[in-house]
Amino acid sequence: MAQLEPLNAELHRHLRAGAPVPDGRIFVPIIATEFAAAAAACPILLSKSPETGQFYVGAMFGFRPEEPPLTLDGVFVPLDVERQAFFVSGEDIAVDLEHPRIAAGDSQPLFEEDGQPSERLRRIQHALARLSLGLKDTEAFIRALLDLKLIEPIDISLSFDDGETLRLQGLYTIARDSLRDLGDADALRLFRAGHLQLAYTMLDSLEQIPLMARRRNRRLAQGL
Repeated sequence: MAQLEPLNAELHRHLRAGAPVPDGRIFVPIIATEFAAAAAACPILLSKSPETGQFYVGAMFGFRPEEPPLTLDGVFVPLDVERQAFFVSGEDIAVDLEHPRIAAGDSQPLFEEDGQPSERLRRIQHALARLSLGLKDTEAFIRALLDLKLIEPIDISLSFDDGETLRLQGLYTIARDSLRDLGDADALRLFRAGHLQLAYTMLDSLEQIPLMARRRNRRLAQGL
């Protein structure tokens, strides 16, 4: 269980944090402002939170949690990964002292000698701020999709060179035909809200799925 403490320059002046560590997630929540960067690296899909049943948007990095990501290294790092081990707590930041990122191998101080945030902490603060600001806009985008019945399930079934077939369920995408057939008023409303571009970015990102499948086949051929 996470051991959260409000981050304090005096109490935690010697605390160090490493770079984000692999956590086995192949589907990471993202916000609307990350769509463009994410689409250049991986598919953007929707899923439902097992806790609330509500839709959220995520970037898919692979097909199996136990395998390395199938995206190109460093092309896209989600804010939810960048802020790993740190959380917004009211107006403060809380840190999970038990997280493996804390005092990891390449760890750096979170605070300078004068108590000011270090470069690493500033990156974490920036990630948390962007996530907090972007959450409402992303939720508004999802509500707009739901109101116009533009979300549909997508079953991803992939066959690989070793004879294995992988089928991913519980994922959703934009209903392309329904989006194309929207009336002028609804389409204009989506456009003015910036949601139309986000929807098409999600659809375009699906082209990353076969690219990731080819990368997995290359790894299989190399015995990796």
